[in-house]
Amino acid sequence: MPETPATPAVCPSLMSADPLRLGEQLSALLEAGARVFHVDVMDGRFVPNLMLGTGTTRGVASLVRPRGGLVDVHLMVEAPREAIGWYAPHADMVSVHVEADPHPHQLLGEIREAGCLAGLAINPGTPLEVVAPLVDRLDYVNCMGVNPGFSGQSFIPETLGRLGALRDMLPPRAAVQVDGGIGPANIADARASGADLLVSASAIFGADDPVASYDDLAERVASA
Repeated sequence: MPETPATPAVCPSLMSADPLRLGEQLSALLEAGARVFHVDVMDGRFVPNLMLGTGTTRGVASLVRPRGGLVDVHLMVEAPREAIGWYAPHADMVSVHVEADPHPHQLLGEIREAGCLAGLAINPGTPLEVVAPLVDRLDYVNCMGVNPGFSGQSFIPETLGRLGALRDMLPPRAAVQVDGGIGPANIADARASGADLLVSASAIFGADDPVASYDDLAERVASA
């Protein structure tokens, strides 16, 4: 199982990447220092969107792993148990939604057995209390800052309080990840509130210069 990534870290999300320039963009971000690359997987059922199959994930892994990068797969699917088997071979980190299966403790165990860090993703409207019984089985919590499914949404301000509560709830070894709506206006606040892994999609890949945007976000996190 890979080691927990060094934190804090800005994690580029491929949801907003240009599929025709993906290799070029990933190489440039690796050169800039990015090490955790967030891959959203959507089935069109758990969320109303479709995103990234195993072939793309395999290609991302083949590019970033030899250069010290980690592939962080976020499963937004109705059948996470099956998807773990499909995606774990090409991932270093896998998160599943607590809302997607009645037995998240089993899913977290299966992720670890597959050799990946196990993450629990939690939607904005889900009480944080569901995390407490699973603390010993997880390596990170993906706290959604938007309702999942589409890039470019506005960050839900109440997420900052949830980040702090999660940081207090989790042991130091476990990371707090924030995903959705993260950009220059709020990334420092998210870090100061307790986030270790800060996922950003459109703020990076929607910029004219993704590397410059990544550098700016990383500087804001380092100064928080």
